[in-house]
Amino acid sequence: MRFRHADAVRAAYPELSAGVLYATGVGATADTRQRAAAHTARAVARLERATEGEFPEVLAWRRTLTRMGVKPTRYRCASESLLRRLRKEGALPAVHPLVDLCNAISVAYAVPVAVLDVDRITGPLLEVRPALGDETYTAFGGGVEHPVPGEVTYVDSANRSHARRWTHRQSGHSAVGAHTDRVLVVAEAMHEGGADSVAQVMKTIEEEVAAHWGATTATAVLTRETPEFVFGG
Repeated sequence: MRFRHADAVRAAYPELSAGVLYATGVGATADTRQRAAAHTARAVARLERATEGEFPEVLAWRRTLTRMGVKPTRYRCASESLLRRLRKEGALPAVHPLVDLCNAISVAYAVPVAVLDVDRITGPLLEVRPALGDETYTAFGGGVEHPVPGEVTYVDSANRSHARRWTHRQSGHSAVGAHTDRVLVVAEAMHEGGADSVAQVMKTIEEEVAAHWGATTATAVLTRETPEFVFGG
């Protein structure tokens, strides 16, 4: 299977930095609570000095969403939503050991991190591209939506959308659950210095996956020159 950002996305958003990780053998029995708490603590300390709306990482995504025609304070990028929840409620929701860990790393670096169940994606291509409007998106509540034409989304070979408004919300169809074994993790940043942040995020996730699952992983940092990641078998 292949994952890539479409040339149109790269051209419209040249500041994009992205990293990907593929892992197998990632079950739901690992206990990641201690490590997730350590990463979340970094975010809490930062939120004591400023609100998430002042973070350069968040401001960069707000500008990106605005350019895409989306109101950024209504449809926030995933890391901003998590940081906002953490600031207001003091904790993040428990979903799945890997998702909880990636959410904690996401708030620690203020960078959106998507975790998708590979076995719920139809290959051979998962592409981040502008929507045509006929793609099918399954919400977490089970309802079916269609992305707005031009909206950046993740689209597989069955024309299924796996995200709305780029980094705003993932699909319920490919959400990680109790039976997930193979995952694709994607981190995307738009701020100055984003390449360094993404590299650190992916290194951290890779180390945590190895420590908790001993899982087989493959990672890559994607660029305009090397926009594609081949994974799976």
